Amino acid sequence: MTTSFVDSAYNKWTNTANPFTAHAPRSHFEVTPTMNKSNDQADRDMKNRSESTKHYLLASDFDQTLSFNDSGIVLSELLGTARFGEKVAGLSNMNLVQQGGELAYLLLHDPEYRCVRKENLIEVGKRIRLKENIQELSRFLEKGFDDYRFSFYVVSAAPEEVIQSALKDIIPPDHIFGTKFRYDQSTGEIDSIIRVPAGYGKVKVIDELHSKLQVSYDRIVYVGDGSSDVHVMLHVNRQDGFTVAVSEAKHIAQIAKRSVLSDDALSVLVPVLEDIVGWDSVRIRLLFEAEGFLIQEWDKVRTDWLTIREIPDRADSELRLLEAANA
Repeated sequence: MTTSFVDSAYNKWTNTANPFTAHAPRSHFEVTPTMNKSNDQADRDMKNRSESTKHYLLASDFDQTLSFNDSGIVLSELLGTARFGEKVAGLSNMNLVQQGGELAYLLLHDPEYRCVRKENLIEVGKRIRLKENIQELSRFLEKGFDDYRFSFYVVSAAPEEVIQSALKDIIPPDHIFGTKFRYDQSTGEIDSIIRVPAGYGKVKVIDELHSKLQVSYDRIVYVGDGSSDVHVMLHVNRQDGFTVAVSEAKHIAQIAKRSVLSDDALSVLVPVLEDIVGWDSVRIRLLFEAEGFLIQEWDKVRTDWLTIREIPDRADSELRLLEAANA
């Protein structure tokens, strides 16, 4: 990474006024491109570096975090069934499975999905529309910034075969934790579920990675978008980790420490660089440009969610306020 160029350009720039230092909880990004070792070995190298190097775990959800699609919807289209949303809503209303684990339940129990085999899940992965520059995000994180290094993992309730197929040659299989099935050797159908990283299942995976990588909880970053990420975000926040939401969904955006909205996976770097590494927006822009990318749009906003209702009996309310003031 051309860090020396970034540092040099940044130091030259800081001799002038800085118009870009405002910070806000949520950002919207558009990143425009301009014209190895195994990951386990990379993780070991990180642990063997000097104590001054700060090693972080960055774990990301998959569906609608690194992709634009829900795996269940793409699978349903492949099968020719249009009732996936209805089935998921029914399971959610019954609280029968952990949020995010609905597809795994349907694959094991629903007649319309029992026909699914491993090769079908691999085909679904090939049809998933990914966000831009996931491979570049992985490369940035592996190289690190100043004395900060990051191990990048994907933790999702989507079937592991789907994620591995979608991220083939981008993220190594041993850095992907998805729903894992056991297959019947004679028929090829799904026989049972080994692991579902949904709800508290994601917490369990994060705890396992915490032990494997020997990182402290305050050096864990989790990136997610939906209800299945609530438990793990609360878990990471409670232990002083860092959480990033990539959607405006209230139940997740209100929990995450930062939110960022973009069609580009590289956007996740911005809150990490600002809040963890301590860079300002000018240095971040210089880094992106040095690596061949331009942050074309960067809108920082703050959103308040309000529900305002008219008082039904205003006269009665004013009387109560007057009595309270005179008490």
